[in-house]
Amino acid sequence: MPTTSTSTQSTGAATPGARAGGDAGLRRADGAPVRVLVVDDEPTLTDLLAMALRYEGWDVRAADNGLTGVRVAREFRPDAVVLDVMLPDLDGLEVLHRLREEDPHVPVLFLTAKDAVEDRIAGLTAGGDDYVTKPFSLEEVVARLRGLMRRTVATAVRSDALLVVGDLTLDEDSREVRRDGDLVTLTATEFELLRFLMRNPRRVLSKAQILDRVWSYDFGGQANVVELYISYLRKKIDAGRPQMIHTMRGAGYVLKPAS
Repeated sequence: MPTTSTSTQSTGAATPGARAGGDAGLRRADGAPVRVLVVDDEPTLTDLLAMALRYEGWDVRAADNGLTGVRVAREFRPDAVVLDVMLPDLDGLEVLHRLREEDPHVPVLFLTAKDAVEDRIAGLTAGGDDYVTKPFSLEEVVARLRGLMRRTVATAVRSDALLVVGDLTLDEDSREVRRDGDLVTLTATEFELLRFLMRNPRRVLSKAQILDRVWSYDFGGQANVVELYISYLRKKIDAGRPQMIHTMRGAGYVLKPAS
């Protein structure tokens, strides 16, 4: 991979996704590719980074200013963020602050043209997990991100047996589900559907995504299956309690803590 000051000579030789799943140890809890958000106002640099990260098999989104970066992060829910310190609207440290309000644990790698020690310390003190200074090699950025996400994934794996969303808990080892301490009995399919929803809290999941992850087949006129099992879950999870499973008309379903 080239440095940021050279052409895309080696990175350009691979098409995005050419190494899909290239790092087999880095996957989301539901088996999907990890997600990385790149926030930088230099289009050429952003394109290079996006190409390099997609080459790893990762799902990448980009934003060219801080406000857009915060909005995209809210929708995309990235597993890691590459964040330029100097942006045209918000300071990178302010962007970090807003990102952490949404997700306190998302790892952030700062990009900066500054090399003064105090600037590096400021970024790390503000909550950044690591930094690289420009110009840098794309290989270095990928390696740093791998390291940050492996730490996050390792932590998630240790606690992944118990999923918690509000007063709803799901133990993947014992397969016990409880709402406000009360045991909820689910069929195998209902359990898999709830697990997928709980692994993606506050994220709208389409019927096609649910079919693909829970039933393992492509969307093709089977929406009624999803609707049916969502109704089953609601009767067991939400009946007589504040609602957690919501229908987003025309978009899908979302599970979130009861307000």
